[in-house]
Amino acid sequence: MRFLRFTSFFFLLLVLASFTRGDRPAYRLFTAAGQPVDYDQMLAELAQADVVLFGEQHNDALAHWLELQVAKDLLKLKKPGDLVLGMEMFERDVQPLVAHYAAGTLADTAFERQTRPWPNYGTDYRPLLQFARENHLAVIGTNAPRPFAKVVAQRSLTALDKLPAADRALLAPLPLKVDYDLPGYKNMAAMFGGDGKAHGGGAQNIIQAQALKDATMAHFIETSRQPGQTLLHFNGSYHSDHHDGIVAWLRQYAPKLRVKTISVVTQEELKTLDKEQVNVADFVVVVPGDASKTY
Repeated sequence: MRFLRFTSFFFLLLVLASFTRGDRPAYRLFTAAGQPVDYDQMLAELAQADVVLFGEQHNDALAHWLELQVAKDLLKLKKPGDLVLGMEMFERDVQPLVAHYAAGTLADTAFERQTRPWPNYGTDYRPLLQFARENHLAVIGTNAPRPFAKVVAQRSLTALDKLPAADRALLAPLPLKVDYDLPGYKNMAAMFGGDGKAHGGGAQNIIQAQALKDATMAHFIETSRQPGQTLLHFNGSYHSDHHDGIVAWLRQYAPKLRVKTISVVTQEELKTLDKEQVNVADFVVVVPGDASKTY
């Protein structure tokens, strides 16, 4: 009998091993240093943060699914009222509409007609808003309105010098002092073939427009959360990778905030984190290069 039990146990181990070898996970999760980490361990750390910046690739279906799961699971760990959602995808001038929709007092058709939602709103961001609506979560649109970012990209930040108070209220406190030595901004200067610090440099205005968005998101993240709350913010990964962008501005506005970052990256091989992705965020989600895209 003992021999039969041992044989059965050994067979079970072989079966489990075969399933492991044949496993095809949809994603893998790593720490900043490239060590595999458990989802629940990540979640416990996120729940202790004041701000969580979830950096996505905007067309990544797996990332959008995982964003919703993280929101659902964080809600289970937080007290009522202690989870707030923030979104790059909605600009400050439509925040009253976002708030009404989350509260259930604005119809879908009116919301989609008036808030300039992104083309992939229906598949990628509407589920987050529906989740917030069903669970009475506040939703904060954090981005600078597009016309302001556009005029800065064309004419520099000086174009905002004479804005009326009502318009200035939609942006980070002006004037902005841009640190062109931030790694993300230096990379932009290289990409656009100009010296970001040089007066009239080819990349300067574009960097300033990016800084306006980063600073505005950071400002409204900082001013929208209450003590004890975790604000889970969804943004393009470039706005928070390497603890740059939004994070750098948060350090200026509220240096004591506990900020955690997530970044979703694509790799052909999921078993280990590629060297160039090490330290890209506190937690790195690796998805397959051939994963489905929403556009």
